[in-house]
Amino acid sequence: MHYLVTGAAGFIGHHLIERLVSRGDTVTGIDNVNDYYSTQLKRDRIARVQERAGNAFTFIEVDFADHAALDEALAQHRFDGIVHLGAQAGVRYSIEHPRAYVQSNLVGHLNLLELAREREVPMTYASSSSVYGGNATLPFRVEDRVDHPLSLYAATKKSDELMSETYANLYRIPLTGLRFFTVYGPWGRPDMAMWIFTKAIFEGKPIPVFNNGDMRRDFTYIDDIITGIVACVDNPPPDDGEPKAGGSRNPHRLYNIGNHRSEDLMGMIGLIEQACGLEAIKEMHPMQPGDVQETYADIAAIQNDLGFEPKTRIEQGVPRFVAWYKDYHGL
Repeated sequence: MHYLVTGAAGFIGHHLIERLVSRGDTVTGIDNVNDYYSTQLKRDRIARVQERAGNAFTFIEVDFADHAALDEALAQHRFDGIVHLGAQAGVRYSIEHPRAYVQSNLVGHLNLLELAREREVPMTYASSSSVYGGNATLPFRVEDRVDHPLSLYAATKKSDELMSETYANLYRIPLTGLRFFTVYGPWGRPDMAMWIFTKAIFEGKPIPVFNNGDMRRDFTYIDDIITGIVACVDNPPPDDGEPKAGGSRNPHRLYNIGNHRSEDLMGMIGLIEQACGLEAIKEMHPMQPGDVQETYADIAAIQNDLGFEPKTRIEQGVPRFVAWYKDYHGL
């Protein structure tokens, strides 16, 4: 099979491409390599994939929010399915740069839906656990209402789900939306807490601990996430009129994809300290605007439909991330 993967230079995207190629698929990957965080890290990821994948991987640098440029770039490329992982990420960044989120996450998502419609191929796309917003009922279930986002980022991801439902209804495109829960691991993102904390600890600088440490997250290791994505890619929702995960009777599913464990932030910091062999200087802060106190995924839907079972506990995953971080930075 041949797949189009957006966000190819991203954390999840480049790991997915490696998995697909390793099992014999070919991939066209696109990314605009923007400077939201280190472009060098993004290019290092692409170089790693190119080295391992050889002719099975083609990379195109293009902005998928520019539909004319996207159409031109892909005119000669054929694919059997799309995995749309590219987006403007980050809750806190959306408060200061709202237009970037509308352009990438709304306009860009529409462009990929149109591409899926024109090519008549299924698409798996990235949503986010942020859509649950102020939901106080734990664990978060795909059947829960998600009408009260706490950030523009969350609002754009909820909008992506709504647009996808419309396209599944109008054009019968098989679509699967994945609500990711705090993904971490080697080659991760520098704007995520695990990277920020590890970097600060090695540099002897204080780490910012929000809500005075009273926070919990459903940390999900990258290998488990990739296994879940591949299962969705291999099993697009049928157009059978039966209710799907998330409630649709169209060929559109919504899944939580997490570890099904809510971990204490201070416990996670302790694991990083242990892996680094250094104690963190903790600087307590109040809750950040747009943030949530706790995330916890109910993964029953993807377990029942696709047999998804996360295998990596945070006690295993954190040392792996720190070991990669040290190696990547020559520490």
